[in-house]
Amino acid sequence: MLGTIVNTTTILIGGAFGAIVRTGIGEKYKKVLFNALGLCCLVLGVNASLPNMAKSEYPVMFIISLAIGGIIGTKLDLSGKIDKLNARLNAKTKKETNGLQGLVTGLLLYCIGTFSIVGPVLSALSPTQGWAIGESANTYLYTNATLDLVTSAVLAASYGWIMLLAAPVLFCWQGMFYAIAYFFGEAMPEPMRTELSIVGGVLIVSSGLGILGIKDCKTVNLLPSLLVPVIFYLVKSLF
Repeated sequence: MLGTIVNTTTILIGGAFGAIVRTGIGEKYKKVLFNALGLCCLVLGVNASLPNMAKSEYPVMFIISLAIGGIIGTKLDLSGKIDKLNARLNAKTKKETNGLQGLVTGLLLYCIGTFSIVGPVLSALSPTQGWAIGESANTYLYTNATLDLVTSAVLAASYGWIMLLAAPVLFCWQGMFYAIAYFFGEAMPEPMRTELSIVGGVLIVSSGLGILGIKDCKTVNLLPSLLVPVIFYLVKSLF
């Protein structure tokens, strides 16, 4: 769990730094940060999806996942609920922010990807738990922590202190994969990780389009898409 603890800590440190700096950043510079963040989401999302599409057992799985997940999310009106919570938050703080949407974007960036999913698994399966990056089972998580340190600072500079809530969520997310691997071995099949990376990458791209003001794809409504590959492979394992 050392790698996960380090990763969580870097998000707290980066987020705190970004939130503190945010108060001294002018509006035109905040717009620059939003543009940079949106472009980064596009690049990271494409990078997560495209390499994995070539490895997919079912090339149409991500399409089916997004369709089914989008219908479920729209039926539950997840985006509308987030907007209402955001409005309440703005009323209490007397500031116009989109913090909860930013938090969703942050969680997608932190949690979806090879490093954040495979990292805890390798950490649990390997007996080597040292700090030396070159020889540690936590190498993926240390690398992820470095990336998240910068990402969390930029996100918090854009959305504020609410971004620190992503840290405990990431800890639970990675802790879940660590526990599964520790007690059951590498229980998550590689094909499932591949499909999750593809769908997650598309959601990150969707967030980027929203941040840039190009198209509001209601990314929150698409979040149930991540459950479709998991359910599919769980059912498949029974037969």
